[in-house]
Amino acid sequence: MNNKLIILSAPSGSGKSTIANYLLKQDLNLKFSISATSRKPRGTEKDGVEYYFLSPEEFKERIAKGEFLEYEEVYKDHFYGTLKSEIDRILNEGYNAVLDIDVVGGCNIKKLFGEKALSIFIQPPSIEELRNRLEQRSTDSPEIIEKRIEKAEFELGFAQQFDKIIVNNNLETAQKESLQTIKNFIKQND
Repeated sequence: MNNKLIILSAPSGSGKSTIANYLLKQDLNLKFSISATSRKPRGTEKDGVEYYFLSPEEFKERIAKGEFLEYEEVYKDHFYGTLKSEIDRILNEGYNAVLDIDVVGGCNIKKLFGEKALSIFIQPPSIEELRNRLEQRSTDSPEIIEKRIEKAEFELGFAQQFDKIIVNNNLETAQKESLQTIKNFIKQND
């Protein structure tokens, strides 16, 4: 089985999810890896579609059983993680898995899968531009935006640990660069 993992990581507001959605529509034999979370569904979110929604207790039980490739407790009893069973399911179905995960999780998955995984860091052109994007989204309070900026500054320190850094100065260009990088990676060892 030559199926591979594509890891997309970036600070919030860098365009990672938009690029991931674009890539899923291309002819790359990709399937999205659904993360698990202990938070409650928001809006119209459905279990098994956007996330696997678990109670904090169930999440902790699965951690204890070693069922996660990576996980993080973002704040007390609010966990996010990648289930081993999700990656196994995608690879066993004959697809390449695309993971849209945080920077630390991306580094951890890359260490586990080595050459079988391609890690891409989507970088904003600058912190100022990232702030503008977060403000224009109008989904977060000024306090939340400041926390996202602080976290982004921390996450930018991990960029060099990724196989490829793509600066999202122009969305269309970043999408094309991501697509070509992934096509080249998938062709290797096929």
